[in-house]
Amino acid sequence: MTAIAEKTVRELALESSSATRVFEKLGIDYCCGGDKPFDEACRAAGLSVEQVQAALDAAWQQAAPSAEKSWQVEPLTDLIAHIKATHHVFVRQEIARLTPLLEKVCSVHGEKHPELFQIRRVFADLAQELTSHLMKEEMVLFPFIERMEEAVFAHEPVVPPPFGTVANPVSMMEHEHDNAGIALKVMRKASNGYTAPEGACASYQALYTALAEFEGDLHQHIHLENNILFPRALKMERGR
Repeated sequence: MTAIAEKTVRELALESSSATRVFEKLGIDYCCGGDKPFDEACRAAGLSVEQVQAALDAAWQQAAPSAEKSWQVEPLTDLIAHIKATHHVFVRQEIARLTPLLEKVCSVHGEKHPELFQIRRVFADLAQELTSHLMKEEMVLFPFIERMEEAVFAHEPVVPPPFGTVANPVSMMEHEHDNAGIALKVMRKASNGYTAPEGACASYQALYTALAEFEGDLHQHIHLENNILFPRALKMERGR
């Protein structure tokens, strides 16, 4: 018990992807707030260390580690390809799907449930920022990391980036991740944990289910970048 309590949420999330699924289910922030000590994160979620450790123990016993890639050791190019193909594609697809769905649900139910208008406004701002965010990663940061890794493997010099150091765009991306995390918390609170009201129509229920899935995917997305990709890229740059 003492050993796990002394670790941060980030450290536990890095040990196994099954831990991230437990944290997601229990509402423990493992991406933007991953630097919190485990016991502090449990208290913030209104849970005891014993409750969360029991859930982690059960998940670890059921996990199949051999079926999971360890992104802490795989090439950064492969990790970037995974992030783009899995999470960037999902974000863009869901923004395109959820924007009209939010409009539809607001037009029908907004008068009786004004919180829907707040959710629509926050999601629209988040969608706009994420669209710009993904573009900056794909056009600036990711290509540089890929070129840097290629140069390291080939024992060749890296052409200096126009942004000085990889720490600069990383800092910007992490700040935008923090903004996204705040937006997700606002929408979750406004929707009462994405619980549709009694008698809600199929579209209303589908909206809340999809927003909850969008939140979960974005948490995993940010975790892969904040806790794995960015630290490894910074370490690689410093090591040259």
